[in-house]
Amino acid sequence: METLSLKYGCNPNQQPASVSIAEGKLPFEVLCGRPGYINLLDALNAWQLVRELRAATGLPAAASFKHVSPAGAAVALPLDETLSRIYFVDDLPQPLSPIATAYARARGADRMSSYGDFAALSDTCDLATALLLKREVSDGVIAPDFTPEALDVLRAKRKGTYCVIKMDTAYRPAPVEHKEVFGITFEQGRNEIDLADDMLYTRNIPTRAKDIPADALRDLKIALITLKYTQSNSVCYTKGGQAIGIGAGQQSRIHCTRLAGDKADLWHLRQHPQVLALPFRPGIRRADRDNTIDLYLGREADDVLADGAWQQFFTEKPRPLSEADKREWLARQTGVCLGSDAFFPFGDNIERARKSGVSYVAQAGGSVRDDHVITTCDKYGIAMAFTGIRLFHH
Repeated sequence: METLSLKYGCNPNQQPASVSIAEGKLPFEVLCGRPGYINLLDALNAWQLVRELRAATGLPAAASFKHVSPAGAAVALPLDETLSRIYFVDDLPQPLSPIATAYARARGADRMSSYGDFAALSDTCDLATALLLKREVSDGVIAPDFTPEALDVLRAKRKGTYCVIKMDTAYRPAPVEHKEVFGITFEQGRNEIDLADDMLYTRNIPTRAKDIPADALRDLKIALITLKYTQSNSVCYTKGGQAIGIGAGQQSRIHCTRLAGDKADLWHLRQHPQVLALPFRPGIRRADRDNTIDLYLGREADDVLADGAWQQFFTEKPRPLSEADKREWLARQTGVCLGSDAFFPFGDNIERARKSGVSYVAQAGGSVRDDHVITTCDKYGIAMAFTGIRLFHH
């Protein structure tokens, strides 16, 4: 049995705290820093996610975790000029490697939520990825290995306290897992369901629209694999090889769909030409730009653009982006995929999803109102697969 002592549990008053394994050695090595309780919960959940994404797609994968749910997850597809700009990687001194591209996408899905994240990489962390991590506010990273150059960069981050964890890729946990709550031990078989099989998404499509092209099939897999490691209830919007909006831990599924949809809308709106042209003052930090863009696009736009306020952000007062302009821009967006960790009980979820450009859906099915959900999909020409699989995670 091996035990690793931690600073404290979820909160500073929760001591002592540790992690242990009953037989053998812990399957990870701490190369730098001192991970906390929540850090390790994030790291080990995130590692499972990126390992599964890698196996399902054949592409390097990355995740950005916060409070035991992903803020973003992605595979390594090239970035166009617009995405490079909104992810703030267009000024890096060297090209992004595939694994760095995956992390840029994962981090960029929801930059507000990714602030102070724990990163996970399916492949060796190279120098390009380390330089990307170096400039972001992040608590740590888990990966199967690190190049010497990458490790030097990460060990210097946060005055040597940045958490760097090397994961043993050969590790396989026992088939039964345990959890203790209020002195009571819970036991269950691990969720080993394989979400990579194409047939899962094509064998039962009850909508009139039947065609799910290869890119959408990939994105539906990314959505469901992401949800497998997201606190329930949960919904995930994906596009172009990455999550663009995740709604986690809501008691109502429609609230998940709205929350994730709002995040997906923000991801699309950040690419609006008027947002890309915002005249930021030189030296404004990336986190402050993120916050300002969110305020500019949200209900607080009048406050950001008020006399005496805009000067702290911009060199000149930008023109507001009207609600009509936002609606027009979002109406152009199509090809978005939507996954749900359980069935949609009503068609209201599809009504909301359609507003965010959803064209393809994968959900468990099995609601007494499946007919209503199917009819709503047919109303908008959305192809929906019933997987028959629930993916609750707690």
